[in-house]
Amino acid sequence: MKSLFTFCAYLFAGAFILTLSACSDSEPSPTAASGITLEFDNVVGDKNLVLSGPSNTNAFGEDFVITKFNYFISNIKLLRSDGTSHVIPQDSSYFLIQEDNKESQFIKLKNVPVGDYSGVEFMVGVDSLRSTSPIEKRKGVLDPGGTMEDGMYWAWNSGYIFLKMEGTSSKATSANGKFYYHIGLFGGFDTKTVNNTRIVKLEFGSSKASVTAEEVPEVHLLVDALKVFNGPGTNLSIAQNNTVMSQQAAKSQEIANNYAKMFTLDHIHN
Repeated sequence: MKSLFTFCAYLFAGAFILTLSACSDSEPSPTAASGITLEFDNVVGDKNLVLSGPSNTNAFGEDFVITKFNYFISNIKLLRSDGTSHVIPQDSSYFLIQEDNKESQFIKLKNVPVGDYSGVEFMVGVDSLRSTSPIEKRKGVLDPGGTMEDGMYWAWNSGYIFLKMEGTSSKATSANGKFYYHIGLFGGFDTKTVNNTRIVKLEFGSSKASVTAEEVPEVHLLVDALKVFNGPGTNLSIAQNNTVMSQQAAKSQEIANNYAKMFTLDHIHN
C-alpha cells in the first residue's frame, strides 16, 4: 500500500511539473528587451540652435548669440499608459548633452522591455545622492576630472553645473560683451544650498514609442534655449543679470524653473 501511495505521489508531482512547463512556454519571455533612443534637438524659438550663429532676441528685446549650451539629463523613466514605468538603472542614467557634440544629443537606452511607452520622465541636473557619492561611483560624464574639461563641475558642496549657457550680447555689461549662466546646486554637501534639480515629465499624447525585439524607436525632443530667458520662472534680462552662478542663488532658482520648461515632444520614429 505504501509503495502504491508513493507511486501515485510521484505521478501527481510529475504531471504538475509538466503542466507548469506547458504554461511557462506559452507566456512571453519576461526578459524580452530592446532599446529606445531619446534625441535632444536644441533650438532657439522656431530656429535651430547654431553656436556663434545668427543673433536672437529675448523678451526684453535684447540681442544675444549663444556660444555654449550644455546640460545634464539623469534619472530617466519610461512611462506606460497603465501608470507603470520602466526605470533606467541609475548607474546608466546620467548624460551630458552638449550642443558642440552631436553624438551626445542622442541618448541610447538599452535593455528596455518590449512594449508601448506613452511618456518619459527625467531630471535636469545631478541628484544629491550621486553628487555626494564617492569618486569611484562617478564615472563617465560624472567624472569631475572629465567634466572639468568643459567646466561642468564646481566643488563638493556646490557640485555639478546642471546647465551652462554662455554667449555674447550688445546689452552685456561685461568688459568682453559676454554673458554667463551657470546653474547648479543640489542642496549642499556639508553646507545647505538651494536645490536646482528639476523633474521634467513629457506625455506623448496620441503617439507611442513602440519597443519591439527588432525595432528601436527614436523619441525626438525639442529643447528651446530661448526658454532660459523667457519662462515661467522669470524673464531674464542680460543687462540686469549679466552673470548668474552659485552666488546668485535666488535668481538661479528662477532660471531653473525656466529650463524645466525647455522640453517638448516633436515626433517619434517607430
